[in-house]
Amino acid sequence: MSEIIVKIENLVKRYKELIAVDHFSLEIQKGEIFGLLGPNGSGKTTTINCLLSLLSYDKGHIEIFGQEMRPDSYDIKNKIGIVMQNVAVFEELNVYENIDYFCGLYIRDKALRRQYVDEAIEFSGLAEYIKFRPKKLSGGLLRRLNIACGIAHKPELIILDEPTVAVDPQSRNKILEGITELNKNGATVIYTSHYMEEVERICTRIAIMDNGKNLALGTAEELKSMIKNSETIKIHIPVLDDEHLEAIKRLSHVYQCSYSDGVLITAFDGGKHNLIHILDYLKNNEIAFGQVYSELPTLNDVFLEITGKELRD
Repeated sequence: MSEIIVKIENLVKRYKELIAVDHFSLEIQKGEIFGLLGPNGSGKTTTINCLLSLLSYDKGHIEIFGQEMRPDSYDIKNKIGIVMQNVAVFEELNVYENIDYFCGLYIRDKALRRQYVDEAIEFSGLAEYIKFRPKKLSGGLLRRLNIACGIAHKPELIILDEPTVAVDPQSRNKILEGITELNKNGATVIYTSHYMEEVERICTRIAIMDNGKNLALGTAEELKSMIKNSETIKIHIPVLDDEHLEAIKRLSHVYQCSYSDGVLITAFDGGKHNLIHILDYLKNNEIAFGQVYSELPTLNDVFLEITGKELRD
């Protein structure tokens, strides 16, 4: 059996009348990149703060590395790297000094700390900016500095809370590639986001969270298999009469079909070669068509079916 790095049982956090985390339970195994996916306000950050004992909570039990997590669990905290949603660096220090300071909170040996700082700078692609102060950095570079400060001491567990918010595509790719590299080097990663593409790209397992609850858990493919939709096909058709529309609705595995403004949208609940079948029908009945799109379900589709709303804000 895989080693359990994080164990959360029946966690409840209230703010007066608001239940921010509602009987939330979760286990994260060693070596995972575990995604917490949900919209802003779903309880992701509150859960992370409770996990780190930065917030007291009303009910539940939390273990990290097999030990109960408490505010004074400094032996556990020394093995954790944290990159929170809001950038937390010192404006009066330059890039090198910031990374050196945060690394020094964990690593006392000067030679080893210097090595770790240099490696964090190389890892984050900040070698050209080591003398820059944070105010001179772009949003993407500032996020990369924030990550470098959080991981310089080579933690075993790394928690990243929305690390790519408001960054350019190039920096976003750099950050995601860096997270994957950290995981390959042995770190277990918890990654919270409301960007479904990022979570699907890098995470080994995913929990879908909303209103403080853990609604679904599994790999991206397992989550997608939970919903009815298996494929959506969109075809531009200039003219399609009601008789043919009704016939298409009767094709195998079609559970939803509509035609509006010259576009036929057909949803399938399984089956193979759905696109071939629908195109064969159009060709056999000499129905002219234009562009064709086949879309597989996304994590947003999963979220929409489970919650009845879009994942995006």
